Amino acid sequence: MQRFANGPAHSDGVDVLISTTVIEVGVDVANATMMVIMDADRFGISQLHQLRGRVGRGSAPGLCLLVTEAPQFSPARERLAAVASTTDGFELAALDLLQRREGDVLGRDQSGVRSSLKLVSILRDEEILEQARIAAVKIISSDPELVTQPALALAVKSLIDNSRAQFVKKS
Repeated sequence: MQRFANGPAHSDGVDVLISTTVIEVGVDVANATMMVIMDADRFGISQLHQLRGRVGRGSAPGLCLLVTEAPQFSPARERLAAVASTTDGFELAALDLLQRREGDVLGRDQSGVRSSLKLVSILRDEEILEQARIAAVKIISSDPELVTQPALALAVKSLIDNSRAQFVKKS
């Protein structure tokens, strides 16, 4: 790895590093300009975005090739097309959230099969959720124990049992 990071060692000026995904984070080699990801369909959106970010960090532009044999209209191909179409991490995170869903926001499940959100979608209802967050912060700021809001205090207590309480940010 150190020889690769130090630059071309061969008279033809070409160096190749073959690696696992260990290079996904923490590797900063300015002269790395090209990456080929074999079986790219086996990786998630964020991992592909992280991997791609390892090339083109110096003065030369980077190129990342995503190689796959996934069928053309499969979800895996859609993921790869999304990664190929943008370098905007927020846009890719939103797509990943749309595909995998939000998971259980008051639990350990990270993908959306088991969500405690029954009537709301984080992406679809983003605006109303933001309004609700602002209202909640305002209420809690003026009445942290919800003394003046007994019905709300009861509703919150019924929703947040001991197993879920650890996932709620406490002031």
